[in-house]
Amino acid sequence: MSLTPQILLLTHGGWGKQLHESVRMVVGETDGVFDIALMPVDTLDEFYTKVKQQVSTMPAGSVILTDFIGGTTSNVAARLSADYPIGVISGLNATLLLAAIDLREQGALTDSIDELVDLGQKSCIDVVKHIKSITSNQ
Repeated sequence: MSLTPQILLLTHGGWGKQLHESVRMVVGETDGVFDIALMPVDTLDEFYTKVKQQVSTMPAGSVILTDFIGGTTSNVAARLSADYPIGVISGLNATLLLAAIDLREQGALTDSIDELVDLGQKSCIDVVKHIKSITSNQ
């Protein structure tokens, strides 16, 4: 029997922890969701070691969600994905995290990477334009 995939949030300054707490307000307890903050005092080696320790305990099919591409968080996650059976998505937002939490009940999150990326991208919308399109159709 395979283990439920886990989700690791990697963010600069620790806003992943705050996002995780906000998502808990919506869905309740979120077992298997972890966050590691890259703080200004952390060296690259220290951060890499912290992340590697967490990733080494994560079941195959788990995913790392990072704040943005090209930064230390994404670079470390990408490096570790070469050695561990995990997926990495950059562009963390609440919709992406909620979708990952929901989809992991269906199995490996690595099988849902394209769907998660699509959901995350589509969650960025012009709210005023969206509301106007809804109200003009009534």
